Amino acid sequence: MKHTDIINSLDLEQKCALLSGGTVFTTRALPGKGIPAITLSDGPNGVRKQAGAADHLGLNPSVPATCFPTSATVANSWDPELGEAVGAAMGEEAAAQGVSVLLGPGLNIKRSPLCGRNFEYFSEDPYLAGKMSAAFINGVQSKGIGTSLKHYAVNSQETRRMTVSAVVDERTLREIYLTAYEIAVKESQPWTIMCMYNRLNGVYGAENKWLLTDVLRHDFGFEGMIVTDWGAENDRVLGLLAGQNLEMPTSNGDGNRKIYDAVKRGEISEDFLDEMVDGVVDVIMRAKEVLADGKGYNAGEHHAAARKIARESMVLLKNDDNILPLSKKAKVAVIGQMAKKPRHQGAGSSLVNSIKIDSAYNTMFEEGIDVIYADGYAMTKKEKKNSPETYIADAVEAAKKADVAVLFIGLTDEFESEGFDRTHLRIPPEHVALLSAIRGVTENIVVVLAGGAVVEMPWIGETKALLNSYLGGEASGSAVTDILFGDVNPSGKL
Repeated sequence: MKHTDIINSLDLEQKCALLSGGTVFTTRALPGKGIPAITLSDGPNGVRKQAGAADHLGLNPSVPATCFPTSATVANSWDPELGEAVGAAMGEEAAAQGVSVLLGPGLNIKRSPLCGRNFEYFSEDPYLAGKMSAAFINGVQSKGIGTSLKHYAVNSQETRRMTVSAVVDERTLREIYLTAYEIAVKESQPWTIMCMYNRLNGVYGAENKWLLTDVLRHDFGFEGMIVTDWGAENDRVLGLLAGQNLEMPTSNGDGNRKIYDAVKRGEISEDFLDEMVDGVVDVIMRAKEVLADGKGYNAGEHHAAARKIARESMVLLKNDDNILPLSKKAKVAVIGQMAKKPRHQGAGSSLVNSIKIDSAYNTMFEEGIDVIYADGYAMTKKEKKNSPETYIADAVEAAKKADVAVLFIGLTDEFESEGFDRTHLRIPPEHVALLSAIRGVTENIVVVLAGGAVVEMPWIGETKALLNSYLGGEASGSAVTDILFGDVNPSGKL
């Protein structure tokens, strides 16, 4: 044990108390023993520390933070140094906000293109996912802040994610689903790993001893703390015996009592209990060192970093007749509400309260581009400012007056989020109709596609160029503009 003196000073009740959360996002404090509470916060692409009432679904507002490109975006850079830069910046922001552990990165393999949370995961490829995760973790932890690699190990869908059983043979597990975790653990040693909600071959991730102890600790050499996903605990005693240290969020003492009684009955040995408590104490003690510093961060520098990371990660999928880069002297029709209200991040527990959001429209205007604008479509089904026909008619008129039409289309917030899976791979039909109508008046069309996951593109023949911007973070609009007008060369690859 690393903290024998502290562990030996605790009575049985105090030891049990440390094995579950104190609140939704904090551990339990024992002030008389020199053990403070530390804060864990969502954060795959930005720190989401909630200022008031906390929840784990992303419903209540959080403290402003830099929103970096999502993992699905950054993976297109194929650049571990870029991934490490994201992590380092987020580590600085976490420290400034008093957050000790960032709940990320998301490492689950994209088994299905329909998974509603694919924007939060790196790749279908375990080697790329593992390397990018290790880089991110090393970046965060270089700032003295912990990470929680998630959701170990086979969480591949949102549908029935609390109960579904993933049925996978061991060879497939070892070659695909576990490989990325093995790489990340061996190359970065995250402070914590978060286990999944769902079952693997019938056994819940939070109580799967083979997964948590035999594979993760013994085979991969993981040395840190295992924490449940929020609300993933089903049987507290089985979870502890499987090797899972911390139950989150608080169970208001219920889990503690079950562990206490199990120790008294002899189901859990005190030596094993001490070992599991030590894992929690170690994370808390490591966190104390940095949080005492009280350092801030430069929001402007982080915004500039988010812009650089976004433009290094976007993917140019088509460029017929070398229509790109555009001339800054051209008259440009900017069409689509996402040009002014960029779809720059996913939804759910990863939702960041962005400090500043760049739009492509405003960036072009600020750079002196001759721009004419049309909404093109409604952003949500509830929005009824115009009929679909009026939106399209206005956009066609704008395109007629310009040298080139740049259409901002793709997946809106209603199409992908944590909590549900997609039912198809199409973009909104209004967006396709818009493109078709513009094609009727000009051949000079550039599509900027937003979205966190794969989409069908039967319409790709109607545009000369296609820039896949993914979900590029708070600076996605300026990054898109940098690429469209040739200030940087697009180098992202699917």
